[in-house]
This record gives sequence, C-alpha cells and structure tokens, in this order.
Amino acid sequence: MRTSSENTRGLVLLDRDGVINQDSASFIKTPDEWQPIPGSLDAIARLSDAGYQVVVMSNQSGVGRGLFSIYKLHAIHRKMLAAIREVGGQLAGIAFCAHAPKDFCLCRKPRSGLIIQLLERMPEPILLSIGDSPRDLLAARGFTERLMLVRTGKGQAAEARCQALIPEVRVYADLAAAVEAFFNEHEASHEVTG
Repeated sequence: MRTSSENTRGLVLLDRDGVINQDSASFIKTPDEWQPIPGSLDAIARLSDAGYQVVVMSNQSGVGRGLFSIYKLHAIHRKMLAAIREVGGQLAGIAFCAHAPKDFCLCRKPRSGLIIQLLERMPEPILLSIGDSPRDLLAARGFTERLMLVRTGKGQAAEARCQALIPEVRVYADLAAAVEAFFNEHEASHEVTG
C-alpha cells in the first residue's frame, strides 16, 4: 500500500454516484443499493496500481436530509472499499459533504471546500477529476489539469450544459473509457517529456 507522497504520481478525484456506482433519483441509502457500474472498479484498480492516489469526493446530502444515517453511509463505503480491493485496487481517501443544500456550507459541490480540505492533508497535484454532473467539475476547475464528464449517471442528460459551462471538459462513455483516455494521453506525454 502506498502511503508516502514520494511514491505517488498525483491525485485523481472521482465522484461516486453515477461514476463508480449506479445512481438513483431516490439516493443510494443502503449497501444493497450500491451497485458498481461495469468496468468502474477495474478502472480504479488500474489507476491505483499505476501509482495515482485515487480519492472519491461526493455530495451525500441524503444524510443531511434525514434519508439515511452517517452509519449507513459508512457501511456503503465499506462495501465500496471491499469491492475495489477485491479487484486489486485501493483508494487513498473518501471525502464527502453530508450537508443538505439548505445548509449553505462551503464543502457541497460545486463549491470547492472539500478539495481545499483534501489539499491541506495531501498537498499533491490533482491530475484529473471525473464526474457525471457540472457541479462535480466546477468544484475541481482551477485545481486540476483535466476535467472529464462521463455519460453514466446524470452525465448524458447534463452533457450539453456541462460543455457550455466548461468548454475544456472531455466527455466519455463511462469511467473505464475516461481512464483509458487518461492513460493514453497522460502516459504518452509523460514518456515524451520524462
């Protein structure tokens, strides 16, 4: 397990619902409701195996809305971590905002509070941020080299709006396709310059 920033190649930020696992309009409230999108866990394993620090960063307002408890959220995350480990991957961290929208906190995406907190603990370059909505990418804009939208989850419905708000965003079918493109582009440029 990589714990020293000397052994890592930078941070990759992933939204959770709609990127790693299937999304639900009524929220993911229990571990049973958490179901991975095909290929997403292997994509995470590929990133962590290559030395990138993968951090999941998500809004979880269902806690603040009273739809599920913080204990249920931790149970969902335990299931996710186990599933990622099962395919040989690992996460460097999970950051979430449990506030309801009415709380007007600084950590709920599209605000960047979660990213600022993360960088205080892990002062490494953010190479890539992947989400399925404009708010995921707006939160990371200005902090990361690459912004990618996936069409899973809310991504397909949000694609036109996201491209209008964030012209530099790149769009991919799913997390596996986004990570493949990242390796093709980033690794190739790394070989040329490194």
